Amino acid sequence: MKTTPQAADTAVGIELQVGGMTCASCVARVEKALLKVPGVSAASVNLATERATVDATPSIQKAAMTAALLAAVEKAGYTATAVTTATPGTESPPPPWWPVALSAAFTLPLVAPMLLAGLGIAWMPGGWVQLALAAPVQFGLGWRFYREGWKAVRAGTGNMDLLVALGTSAAFGLSVYLLLRHADHGMPHLYFEASAAVITLVLLGKWLEGRAKRQTTDAIRALNALRPATARVLRSEAGVDTEVEVPVGQVRVGDRVVVRPGERIAVDGQILDGRSHVDESLITGESMPVAKAVGDRVTGGAINAEGLLTLKTVAIGAETTLARIIRMVESAQAAKAPIQRIVDRVSAVFVPVVLGVALITLVGWVLATGHWEQAVINAVSVLVIACPCALGLATPTAIMVGTGVAARQGILIKDAQALEVAHAVTTVAFDKTGTLTEGRPSLVAIHPAPGQTRDDVLRLAAALQQTSDHPLAHAVLDQARANGLAVPEARDASALPGRGLEATVAGQVLALGSSRLLHELGVDAGALAIEADRLQTQGRTVSWLIRKTSTDSGHADLLGLLAFGDAVKPSARAAVARLHELGVKTVMLTGDNRGSAEAVARELGMQDFRAEVLPADKAAVVQALRASGEVVAMIGDGINDAPALAAADVGIAMSTGTDVAMETAGITLMRGDPRLVADAIDVSRRTYATIQRGLFWAFAYNVVGIPLAAFGLLNPVIAGGAMALSSVSVVGNALLLRRWRASAERQAASAIAESPPTAAA
Repeated sequence: MKTTPQAADTAVGIELQVGGMTCASCVARVEKALLKVPGVSAASVNLATERATVDATPSIQKAAMTAALLAAVEKAGYTATAVTTATPGTESPPPPWWPVALSAAFTLPLVAPMLLAGLGIAWMPGGWVQLALAAPVQFGLGWRFYREGWKAVRAGTGNMDLLVALGTSAAFGLSVYLLLRHADHGMPHLYFEASAAVITLVLLGKWLEGRAKRQTTDAIRALNALRPATARVLRSEAGVDTEVEVPVGQVRVGDRVVVRPGERIAVDGQILDGRSHVDESLITGESMPVAKAVGDRVTGGAINAEGLLTLKTVAIGAETTLARIIRMVESAQAAKAPIQRIVDRVSAVFVPVVLGVALITLVGWVLATGHWEQAVINAVSVLVIACPCALGLATPTAIMVGTGVAARQGILIKDAQALEVAHAVTTVAFDKTGTLTEGRPSLVAIHPAPGQTRDDVLRLAAALQQTSDHPLAHAVLDQARANGLAVPEARDASALPGRGLEATVAGQVLALGSSRLLHELGVDAGALAIEADRLQTQGRTVSWLIRKTSTDSGHADLLGLLAFGDAVKPSARAAVARLHELGVKTVMLTGDNRGSAEAVARELGMQDFRAEVLPADKAAVVQALRASGEVVAMIGDGINDAPALAAADVGIAMSTGTDVAMETAGITLMRGDPRLVADAIDVSRRTYATIQRGLFWAFAYNVVGIPLAAFGLLNPVIAGGAMALSSVSVVGNALLLRRWRASAERQAASAIAESPPTAAA
C-alpha cells in the first residue's frame, strides 16, 4: 500500500470503483492522484478488482472527502464511483465480444496473404483496399487506445494504451506514406496488416483477460447468490400467528422467521421450534449437513434440509455472518500484498523506459543501416511487445483466486498480508481448549475434603460458576441441575486472571481455581494431592474449591476438588501430523496443569507444550518464539487468546469462538476443524508460489521480448500477439489455483472413490 507520512491510526476508509485502468502504470497514476488529495493518509489501487481503497483523516467530512477523491480520479483521466455497503459484491458485466469479432473480420483479409503464402498461394489485396480495411480498425475499433493514451499524456505519464497507439500509428502512417509515394510505381511493401493485427490481438487479449478476471471473482458471486430475496415472517394478529412473505430487508432483529424444508435460510437466527439438518457448505466448507435443534444458531444463506424450522432473528443486513464473510473476502481481494511494492516501483518507470528504448531502436537502426523503414518497424515492435498489464495482474489475480477458493473451503483470509506471511510460517502455536479439544468439558469427578460432602462441594462450586461463561462453568452448572441441587446466590464475584474466580456465597468468601491459585494462597492439598496427581496424569483438569478465612494469603481452607475432562477433537491428531508433513513445528499453550497438557500433547504427537500459561504469558511465549527466528502462527478461539493472536506473525481464529478473537486474527476458520490450519498454510504457499511464477513470467517476458524486438528479431504482428498472450497467461496461471482443495475434502473424495460400489436395488 502506498502511504504518506501522515498517521492513519484513526483513518476513515473509503472505497471507490475505478474505471478505465488498463495496466500497472494506470494503477500508479490513480494512486498518485489520490495521495495528492488533502487529508489522504494512504491509498491502494487494485487492477484486477478495479477498486481503490483510501484512508482519510476523520477531521474531514466523509461526503466531502469522497467528492474530492472522485474529482481527483476523473482529473487523472479515469472514471470513479463510490462503493457503499448498500451495494456489496458489485461486479462488472462480461466484456462485449463484438469489437473483437468485427476487428478480426477487417483484419483477416490483411493477414490472409501471410497464411496463404505457406500453402504456395500468392495473393495480395491492393494497397487502397488494405487502407480501406485497416482504417476502421485503426481509428474506429482502436480509438479507445488513442483516447486512453491521450489521457495519460495529459496527466504527464504513460500506459499500455499509449504504447499501442504510438506503435500502430507508426505502422499505419508508414504504410500510408509508402502507398502515396509509390502510387505510380507499383505496390510497395505495406504494413497495414501489422497495425490492424496488433489492435485485433490486443482487443482479443483484453477480452480474454476480462473473462478470466471475472472467473477470479467466482467466490464473491457464489456468496452473493446465497442471499435470499424474501423471508417468511410470523405476524401476530388478534392472537393468531400468520405467515407473511416480506423482502429480507424488512426483517428486523427479534422477528420470528419460518423456514420450510429445502429453502435457503434468510437470516442469522436461533431455532425456537423444530429440528433439521442444515447444509452450510458454501459458508463453512463443511461438506456434510449439520444437525440443528431448538436453541442452536443457524446462518443465513444455509439450506434447510428436511425439517420445518421457526427462528428468532439475531442478525440482519450487514451484521449477518454471510455479509461479514463477503466483506472479508472482498477486503482481502482488494488489498495489496507486500510483494506488490516491487511491481509498483517497476511500473512507475516502465512506460517511459519503453518509450526510450523504442527511440534508441529507431535512431540506432537509422544510424547503423540508413534504412529508416526497417528502423520504424523495429521501434513499433518494441512499443507493442512491452506489456505492463502482466506485471500489474500477476499479484492481484492470484490473491483473488487464492482467497476465493480458501473461502469456499471455510478459510477466511482477512487481508493480503496475512496470506503472504502465512506461506513462511515455521511454527504453529495452538491454544488447547476449544481448538484442539472439543471445548465442552464435563465434570468427571468430585472429591470433598474431610468434613465436606460431594453435594456441598458441587453446590458451592455451582454458586461461584453462575457468574462465569467459561466452559468449565457450564459443566458444573449442568451437573448441579442434573443432581437437583438448590444453588445459592453469589455476590461480589471477580475473576482471577489465569487462576480462577472468587465470590461471596452464604457469607463465605469462596474461590475456585487452578493449582496456581492453591499454591498462591498457601493451602495444603493434604490427602487430595495424591488424587489430584492421579487425575492430572489421566489428562484431567483439576480445580480446587477454597474457603478464604482471611484476606491475607495463607488463611484459607480446602473444601474439595473437581476434575474435568475435555475430549480431544477427532481431527486434531491428523491436523498436527499434516503440519509436521509440511515441515511446520507445533507447540501447545494452555492454562491447564502440566499433567493434563502432557496427556493431550502425547495423544496428539506434539513434542512441545507449555502448561499453566496465563493469557498475558501466551503472548510472551509467541514473542519469544518470534525472537528465536521462528515465523509464528497462533491458533485460538477465546477472548484470552486475543493478545497472543495479535502478537503472532499470523493470527488464526476459530469461528466457533468469540468475535474478539476473529477480529484480532488475520485468518478465520469457519468451522472448528484444526485440519484447516494446515490447509490455510498450504493455500497460502500455493498462492505465493503462483504470485512468484506470474511475476517471473511477466518480468521475463518483457526482459526477453523487448531486446528481441529492438534487434529486429520480432515482427510487429508476432510482438502484438505475444503482448496480448502475456496478460492472459498470467491470469490463466492464477486460475490454476481454483483446483486447490482442503485436505478434509480431498480425503472425503478419496474415501468415496475407494469405497466399493453398492449393488443396484
